[in-house]
Amino acid sequence: MASYQILPFLDLLQKELLLFASLAFLLGAVDDLLFDGLWMFHGLKRRLFPRSALAPATVENLGATPTECRMAIFVPAWKEAPVIGAMLQRCLGQWTSSGYRIYVGCYPNDPETVAAVAEASIGSGQVRIVMCHRDGPTTKADCLNHLWDALCRDEIEERSNFAAIILHDAEDIVHPDALTLFGHLIGKAALVQLPVIPRRAKGSRWVAGHYGDEFAELHGKQMVLRGALGASLPSAGVGCAFARDGLHKLAAQTQGKPFDANSLTEDYELGLHLIGGTRRGIFARLRDRHGQLVATQEFFPDRLEDAIRQKSRWMVGISLSGWDRLGWHKGWCENWMRLRDRKASFAAIVLAIAYVSIILTGALQLADIMGGYRAQPLSVALRWLLLLNAVFLLWRLSMKCYFVFALYGLREAILSVPRTIVANLINIMAVWRAFGQYIDQLSGSPARWDKTSHFFPAAQDVKQLRPQYTADKGD
Repeated sequence: MASYQILPFLDLLQKELLLFASLAFLLGAVDDLLFDGLWMFHGLKRRLFPRSALAPATVENLGATPTECRMAIFVPAWKEAPVIGAMLQRCLGQWTSSGYRIYVGCYPNDPETVAAVAEASIGSGQVRIVMCHRDGPTTKADCLNHLWDALCRDEIEERSNFAAIILHDAEDIVHPDALTLFGHLIGKAALVQLPVIPRRAKGSRWVAGHYGDEFAELHGKQMVLRGALGASLPSAGVGCAFARDGLHKLAAQTQGKPFDANSLTEDYELGLHLIGGTRRGIFARLRDRHGQLVATQEFFPDRLEDAIRQKSRWMVGISLSGWDRLGWHKGWCENWMRLRDRKASFAAIVLAIAYVSIILTGALQLADIMGGYRAQPLSVALRWLLLLNAVFLLWRLSMKCYFVFALYGLREAILSVPRTIVANLINIMAVWRAFGQYIDQLSGSPARWDKTSHFFPAAQDVKQLRPQYTADKGD
């Protein structure tokens, strides 16, 4: 009897949770719909009023990279022995120019990674191992600051400055034309970001696959429109080049440390700090001679635990700490973009509430079938809210399918629909972990490199990693 006495309370709770989640979803849907409308208007304008009829179709049409454009590639490495060697060998093998140097940051207590880097760079003078002063893990930003210090010392000794600093991770599959594209654009912007294309292991269709769904839309639509609106472009941390003079000016304001070691998303923050006023960022979408995007590919986490850990780090750095560390901007467009960046944590909480209301709905339906309790009907207003949200959900899934289809094909586009549930559950679990990390951070706990395990494909498999991206002709 006692179990039936609680059912009226559960009925009321289900209605209240459903109402709250529906209103929150509606606000988010209106925001997304406005963004989608602007993106479609931008695409239509580009087709009706192209910038130039003689715009280059491929990277090869840009010509040779300026000879004075030396570039430094920063690769922070902690416990990366399984992947760093193959990544370096691929870069050294595909870049015949001597106008670059790869700085790899290692730790004294990680001799395996040091040995892997040394072995991969035998016979090449383009790789420089930089040892951090403290045992790892510190933070990725701390490692990058050590690389910056090494670069500055080299510039003084060689009496020659680099034009750009490029960030990559140890597991990145770097495009052969990336340096050429960076060389042509870095003189025009403080930041140049290439698209990032997640790949997945064959056995991780759901966990690793959801990254592809998210990045297909993020780098196929959101970053494109962000640049078109003149808002700042956050760095993805890989496949991005920073103008050397911009980093130098920032370092002069931060005691010689351009990367904030107290941040868990130093790459995201750096992009926002560098761009503003007359300085601009470029999200570069251009094709190679094979018709494929010049992009950075990498295998994202394929285990649930690793995905939750990575997503929680992003939420802490962007959604939670971003409010404290970056604040807001005086321009409406910039504030809108920052709000969209920071709503991830709130959206995950709303999703959790929605799933609880669904579970309660099922429990009440079961009680009705058993004849123990008949739930109160939904109000007319709530029914309309649910109907509107259902329409907006179909629109949102359609947009996701479009971008996933353009990047990965029909099969992955179909899978992206059920993978939405997987992505939601990962985000819900990540937000609770993120709140715990954020509270620890507020209490004074030092930030640490909470990295995930990585994978790099065998050399013979890299040629198979060409996604068929056909969504647009490039910018």
